Amino acid sequence: MAVTLTIGFLGAGKMATALARGFVNAEMAFPREMIASDPYATAREHFATEVGAGVTTANVEVAAFAKVLILATKPDQVAAVLAEINPHFTSHHLLISIAAGVPLAKIQAALPAGARVIRVMPNTPALIGAGASAYAAGTHATAADAELAGRLLSAVGLALPVKEALLDAVTGLSGSGPAYAYQFIEALSDGGVAAGLPRDVATRLAAQTVFGAAKMVLETGLHPGVLKDQVTSPGGTTIEGLHELEKGRLRGTVMSAVRAATERSKKLGQT
Repeated sequence: MAVTLTIGFLGAGKMATALARGFVNAEMAFPREMIASDPYATAREHFATEVGAGVTTANVEVAAFAKVLILATKPDQVAAVLAEINPHFTSHHLLISIAAGVPLAKIQAALPAGARVIRVMPNTPALIGAGASAYAAGTHATAADAELAGRLLSAVGLALPVKEALLDAVTGLSGSGPAYAYQFIEALSDGGVAAGLPRDVATRLAAQTVFGAAKMVLETGLHPGVLKDQVTSPGGTTIEGLHELEKGRLRGTVMSAVRAATERSKKLGQT
């Protein structure tokens, strides 16, 4: 007989709500098997409405109810929340943290010895089931814990295991990456408007073009360079556009953006 998976969210914000909805949609948990705590009534009410699960103001109640605890607070609230649940945290608990920049060592030190912890870096497209997440297992987390975290995160998109030292790079790439993509979509749309297209048409075409290109990479398994070459005819329009992008250093600028965001993530994690 399968063991019921009980899941508790310490924090009931947008990301917690997105994850909970994903778990329900993937039939990994029923609403009755989940609960969320949050000090803000609006967050609790939104979670309850969207997920159909129970809510509370008490973090201790969440720890008593659930065996899988998802730490979904802001980074500056982590210490207080962990201190509150520490006396109630047992060997039967698994804590999955999506608190940005908070290292495993700091989380483990705030919990009883031997605490099983997984640290995750999600991104905002998880809100629509298209997230790109990476996760790292703590010292005492088991292979089964990591496998469970991967399955849970896969309910809202792509989930890949990495070493914790690489999570800052994940932050710089997929964590911050949606903003880079939005700016590129906006620039494509601007270009379309400059060429005579109505704004609404240009924006929808730009967004669908980026979506389609990303889907081609994921579903064909081909290197982006190979797919690029398939669109680029000798002496055609695409190579002229690519030449302008190369002159503007698009490739190098994007690489620099990822590296800069990665370094910022490292500094934030040290505070």
